[in-house]
Amino acid sequence: MADTAESTVMEGTLGSRGQGQESPEKEATSGSGLSASQRKLVVLMTHINIAMYSTCFWIQQGALPYLTKKLGVDPVVYGYLQTTFAVVQLCGGPLFGRFGDLFGTRSALVLAFSAAALSYGLLGMAEGMSLLFLSRLPSFLMHSMQGAQMIVTDISDESSRADALGKLGLSYGIGMIVGPFLGGQVTKYFSEQHSAYLAMAGSLVSIVLVVLFIPANTKAGKKDSDSKKDDSGPSSVFDVKAIAKLLTIPVAAYLLLVRTIVGTPLGIFQSMFSVIAMDRFNIGPEENGYLMSYIGMSNMVMMGLGVGILTKRYNEGLLLKWAIYMFTFGYLLLAGANVTWHIYVTVIPLTIGGTIMNTVISSTLTKVVPPDSTGTMLGLSMASNSIIRTMSPTVGGLMLGYAGYPSFGIVGFVVNTLLSVYMLFSQTHATVVAAVERQNAKKES
Repeated sequence: MADTAESTVMEGTLGSRGQGQESPEKEATSGSGLSASQRKLVVLMTHINIAMYSTCFWIQQGALPYLTKKLGVDPVVYGYLQTTFAVVQLCGGPLFGRFGDLFGTRSALVLAFSAAALSYGLLGMAEGMSLLFLSRLPSFLMHSMQGAQMIVTDISDESSRADALGKLGLSYGIGMIVGPFLGGQVTKYFSEQHSAYLAMAGSLVSIVLVVLFIPANTKAGKKDSDSKKDDSGPSSVFDVKAIAKLLTIPVAAYLLLVRTIVGTPLGIFQSMFSVIAMDRFNIGPEENGYLMSYIGMSNMVMMGLGVGILTKRYNEGLLLKWAIYMFTFGYLLLAGANVTWHIYVTVIPLTIGGTIMNTVISSTLTKVVPPDSTGTMLGLSMASNSIIRTMSPTVGGLMLGYAGYPSFGIVGFVVNTLLSVYMLFSQTHATVVAAVERQNAKKES
């Protein structure tokens, strides 16, 4: 009887829906208790910092494969380098979120941008294998996007949270457009090392902006001094039991599993994309910059416009299904891509699917945990991406070497097709969606 009831709830919630409007009084005092003008300033500076972070990241990311090739690093070692980055980020994500929950988002973002500046500086100085690998270690704390998501989660109400998180992708997309282009030009006219130093300089500017404009703590009911009291000692940051407890929440565990399954084929392809671009499509640094900028523009349009429209009209369960369908179609196109313009077409459904899935899952995860644990939950969500990146370079290298380029599209198509069928007929998926809808209705009432 319970299963039937939950299925009925799901059936009734898979259609269109509207979002209730908050009253002006509630709007003025929602989130962390900041005034409306203060919240606007914090949001603006958060977006500026994410655009800066994305620009700097993609400057060095675009230069990295060419720098490693210049230093004589073969594809296998390059895969190890990418794996090192993923493992370090995997370890740091949940702890960074826990640190932000305890000590405040300002301190967390200062740590993140400092780590980024150190990483890019070491990369700029690299003249051999040792410094290349050493430059990946500061990424343990390089979680600026996660820090920005923590701020937006703290100061937004639940009905508009998905849209607010999606708009962070708009700012990140600006960096994806500007960063590769700048990196390509600097690499072309100067060197790959100069690109890394430019990224370092931008990260140092972000540190100043965070210190000047971001409150020490943005969580509701907390004052700046609260982050230094009670259980906020160093040992609390490493409280693995408190972090792991969030994984026992059924909805959270299910969504993280879906994210990992869907993200694995994409992560494998992304890990080898630079190699594929150079070897199969003969794309140089400058054209690679244009391609990455195009991908950034696609992300920016979808996150800035599409997510807000969709989340106001349709529920999480339906949007998640459509994201999987878009992935399935995108991988089918990828399997048959033979020339450069095919890639430009293929990234559109992959971008749409990825944007919807990541935004919906991140928003829902922050709703199913207590407000004082949202940073840690976002860290676990980021950790799922890091798990994928840990194994992706090795698997991607094997697939490229033994099965060829089309295997990336074929594997993605098969995985997402099977998941689509599961979601259509699974009672587990129906139960999760029903639980989320009941919780949303309860909080809105």
